[in-house]
This record gives sequence, C-alpha cells and structure tokens, in this order.
Amino acid sequence: MKGWLLDTGSLVAYLNAKDPAHAEVAACLGGFSGQLSTTSAVITEAMYFVSVSTSGPGLLADFVTASSMQVYDFAQPKKLREAATLMAKYANVPMDYADATLILLAEYLGVEDILTLDRRGFSVYRMKRHQPLRQVLDQFLS
Repeated sequence: MKGWLLDTGSLVAYLNAKDPAHAEVAACLGGFSGQLSTTSAVITEAMYFVSVSTSGPGLLADFVTASSMQVYDFAQPKKLREAATLMAKYANVPMDYADATLILLAEYLGVEDILTLDRRGFSVYRMKRHQPLRQVLDQFLS
C-alpha cells in the first residue's frame, strides 16, 4: 500500500477552509487511498494552530480517526538525540523538531512521499540515503 507522510501545514490547511492552500491540499488528499502517517510532534503543532477555532481540535481528532492515520512518537532518548542532530545539521534552513521527526519517520517506514507546504525545507532535507522526500503536492499540481 502506498503511503504518504503528512506535515503540519498541509494538515492545518486541509482542516481550515479559509486557508489559502486548502483547495489544493483537499483535492490532493481527496484522490489518495493509501496510508497516511505522521508524528506526534506534527499532531501537537497542528493542534496548536487549529485551536484558534473552538471546533478545530475536534476536526483534527475526527480526521486522524477517520483517515486511520498512523501517528508515531520520536520522543524516546535515542530518537530525540537523532532529531536534535538533524536540527543542528539543518539549522541554517532551519529545521524544527516536527520536521526532524518526519525525516526519521520516512527512514523508519521507507516512505519517500510527503504532503507538505514547506517546499523550501523539504527540498533541502535529506534522508540517510542522501535523497530528499518527494513533495506530492508539487507532483499533484504539475
């Protein structure tokens, strides 16, 4: 089964019809039938952003549940150290903790596709095999 990683910006845009990227993200996700995966760091960031609306947290919880999204945690000491190492490596981009956990998740799952609005960051970040993640929104729009 095909899998995509889901980043904070695209998740928030999907849930907020007023977001400028909502239509593109919704169309992209609407045609996807594979497995969505993300990290608890992304969910935490998304929950912060959607909580500006009283219905936002419920919408996020409903989407995660309805989509059967897999949510992985990278806060254990070894993985936390790996995330910190990535953040230091890409400090000039910069890379935040959620982005670092998505790179670790890509390596863990062997998934190379990500739905993200962070085109700059994810065009620079590399997995251990020195390859970037494929940005599915760009592929969808072309």
